[in-house]
Amino acid sequence: MSADTLEKPDTVTTDAGDHDLFSHYALKKDIERSMFEGIEITALCGKKWRPSRDFTKFPVCGTCKDIYDERYPE
Repeated sequence: MSADTLEKPDTVTTDAGDHDLFSHYALKKDIERSMFEGIEITALCGKKWRPSRDFTKFPVCGTCKDIYDERYPE
């Protein structure tokens, strides 16, 4: 019997659920509409969700931030 150890690769993904660990940027009109109508909206990074949590408790999605900074440079 071999005692080899498998190492988990050190990668960062945003697959299946990882997006839920971040706050996302979306258009204000979409967020407002979602709050009133309960519809699903799309973040700048492409995540589809219904905003319902306190977004201040989570770090900002890096992809959303990069897209926002590219579209609206200071």
